[in-house]
Amino acid sequence: MSIRTILFDLDGTLIDTNELISASFAYTFEKYGLVFTDEEILQFNGPPLVDTFRAFVPEQVDEMVATYRKHNMDHHDLYVHAFPHVKSTLQTLQDKGIQIAVVTSKMHKVARHGIEFTELDPYVEHLIALDDVDNAKPHPESVIKAMELLNADPKTTLMVGDNSQDIEAGHNAGIRTAGVEWSHKGKEFLETYKPTYMLADMRDILDLI
Repeated sequence: MSIRTILFDLDGTLIDTNELISASFAYTFEKYGLVFTDEEILQFNGPPLVDTFRAFVPEQVDEMVATYRKHNMDHHDLYVHAFPHVKSTLQTLQDKGIQIAVVTSKMHKVARHGIEFTELDPYVEHLIALDDVDNAKPHPESVIKAMELLNADPKTTLMVGDNSQDIEAGHNAGIRTAGVEWSHKGKEFLETYKPTYMLADMRDILDLI
């Protein structure tokens, strides 16, 4: 069956926040006496912040999350932009009647700002963020909630993302998945999670509908 609903991850999929995320992690870790290489910091991109920081300074998790989020928000607009062809592709999808939602592990307020700042808000019907659910990806709750809001059929729904949590959440929800080759972690990493499709370019998604 053809795809009628597409759920997108946000960071690293629709908008390029890679440098911002790395800078916020580096700032936070340094403030709490921890130093990691750029390659090591890359591995923290994806899971919820509380899970990452709990592994290192469990007694100060809340403070570390607050530090990260303040740095991230204060510097957001200096770093963030939409990936190539995202806006035009979303416009085409909308013109073809495809339902679009964003499913992210960011907090709703910050994710909404990113969508609006990059001018993608006209194309996004619903935003499901970390504070909209009880369980973060790879749990399927956020994916299922998005489908319920859109009254979407799992057989015609696709989850698109740049990280393992996105692919696993889609699998766990019983829908098709697509990994993006512009993922900061690379095509080979994503392929190990067996997405249904791999997209070399945002416009490739048009071939799937």
